[in-house]
Amino acid sequence: MPEIHIGGRPVGPQHPPFVIAEMSGNHNQSLDRALALVDAAAAAGVHALKLQTYTADTISMDTGFTIREEGQSLWEGQDLYKLYQAAHTPWEWHAAIFARARQHGMLAFSSPFDETAVDFLETLDVPAYKIASFENAHWPLLRRVAATGKPVIVSTGAATLAEIDDAVRVLRAAGCRELVLLKCTSTYPASPQNTNLRTIPVLAETFGCPIGLSDHTMGVGASVAAVALGACVIEKHFTLSRAEGGVDSAFSLEPSELKLLVEETERAHQALGTVQLCVQASEEKSRVFKRSIYVAQPIAAGEEFTAENLRIIRPGDGLLPRYWDVVLGRRAVRDLRPGTPLAWDAL
Repeated sequence: MPEIHIGGRPVGPQHPPFVIAEMSGNHNQSLDRALALVDAAAAAGVHALKLQTYTADTISMDTGFTIREEGQSLWEGQDLYKLYQAAHTPWEWHAAIFARARQHGMLAFSSPFDETAVDFLETLDVPAYKIASFENAHWPLLRRVAATGKPVIVSTGAATLAEIDDAVRVLRAAGCRELVLLKCTSTYPASPQNTNLRTIPVLAETFGCPIGLSDHTMGVGASVAAVALGACVIEKHFTLSRAEGGVDSAFSLEPSELKLLVEETERAHQALGTVQLCVQASEEKSRVFKRSIYVAQPIAAGEEFTAENLRIIRPGDGLLPRYWDVVLGRRAVRDLRPGTPLAWDAL
C-alpha cells in the first residue's frame, strides 16, 4: 500500500496513525469557543484539526423538511435547514481558526460541501480535503476537489461498494493522486455492533490506498482496534464538554479522551511490529525464568534419577523439561546436592 503525505506528514501503514480532531458544530456559534477547541486539540497531540465548510443555503433549502428516523437520530424532529444554520461554522472564522492551528504546529483543513466551499478553502491554502459520507456520491464536488491536486480523504458511510468504486474512479480520473478512504458508519452515534471494522483490510486490498476510520462510537476502543486492522487515519469528533451541549457533543470526545485516543492509537501501531516467531533479543534475559530440571534431594554417585529426587522448577539453569523422560532412570556420575541444576555431565 503506498503512503501519502498531508502537509508534509507521511500517512501510511508504516507510520503512526494520523489523528484528525473534527470540530464540527461544537463551537456552539462562539468564535472564542472555537479557538479554545483548537487549543484543546493541540494540547491533546492530534495531528490535524478539521472543520466543515457550508452554510444552510449551500447544503440545503428552507423546505420545512423535518428529520424522522424513528428515534435513531440525535436530531429527531428538528428542521433540517435550521439545524444547519445552528451547526455551520461561519466562513469568516476559518482564517482565524486555521491560523491558531498553525501557531500550534497543527495541520488544519475542512470538509467542503459544495464547489463554492472548495473555491473559498483554496484561498486559505488548505493542505488536504475531506469528503463527508453524505457527499461521497456528489460527483461535481469530487471533481472540483480532485482538480486542486491535494490529498483527498473520503468517508464511505452510507455507500455501497459500487458507489465507493465510482467515487474512487471519479477522483482519480479528475487528478487525485493521494487518496485515503475512511470506513464510516453514518449513524450518530454509531454502535460497536454496526462499526464492522473487518471492512478495513478489505477496502485496503480492493482500492490500494491507505484506509482509516471515521469513528462515531463512544470512547476510543473502536479506533484502537481499527489501527490493529490497518487503519492509518483516525477521525473523531471532539468537544470541550459534553455536558455543555452542542450539535455533535453527545458522541464527541472531551479533551482528556482525545489525548487518550492519540496515545492509545499510537501504542496500538507500535504494538503491531512485525511477524515474530522466534525469541527476541529483548527476551533473552527472561529465558532464565523458564523451568528446568533441578536436584531436589541428596543424590549419591551411582544413584538412579527419579521423580522424587528431581524436580522441574524455576529458574532455567538446568536441563530443559523436555528431557525429563530421558533423565529418569539414568544414574548420577557424582554426588549431587539439593538445589543443583542438572546438567548432562552429571548423568
